[in-house]
Amino acid sequence: MVKLFLKMMNIQNLILSILLLSVSVSTASASSANVRDPYKHFFNETWGDMPEEIQNAKSAGKKAILIFFEMDECPFCHYMKNNVLNQPKVQEFYRQHFLNLSVDIEGDVEMVNFKGQTTRLKDFAFKENRVRATPVIAFFDFKGKRIYRHTGKTSGVDEFMWLGEFIANGVYKKSSFSRYKRKKRAEMKN
Repeated sequence: MVKLFLKMMNIQNLILSILLLSVSVSTASASSANVRDPYKHFFNETWGDMPEEIQNAKSAGKKAILIFFEMDECPFCHYMKNNVLNQPKVQEFYRQHFLNLSVDIEGDVEMVNFKGQTTRLKDFAFKENRVRATPVIAFFDFKGKRIYRHTGKTSGVDEFMWLGEFIANGVYKKSSFSRYKRKKRAEMKN
């Protein structure tokens, strides 16, 4: 009788342990999803048809199309997503002024480039846009011409906001981003 009782206790402990483990795993995955997902609001949905995206951006009154070239293993891409792109003021500003798309530079998914040709994501990144390091933050006009390219992460939210202002306000047409950043930093000190 004692052996049967001990065996039943072991089974109950095992069941209880499994239940606690499953609850902790689901809680952990839910909380880690909440940590990962806030930047997703930064990007717009896309079917990968750039001529169509140009029309969408024009009709929505956007200033340009932003493409965030990234790859999974990139620590600088993760920095941007977890520290910059997840910020509400960044998301609000960029969604107001730009159509924001993400391109996996290792992706085999087919897309239609700005010229209307079918290609793979990785070929669009590497062959057409010469992306060798990530992230690359590239802005394109409504003819599919790149108007500005920033390679690497920004120093933080302020620099990324300045980058958006630099493009949205057309400053890129008459000044360099380095000069614009120096001006913005000087204004912050005063």
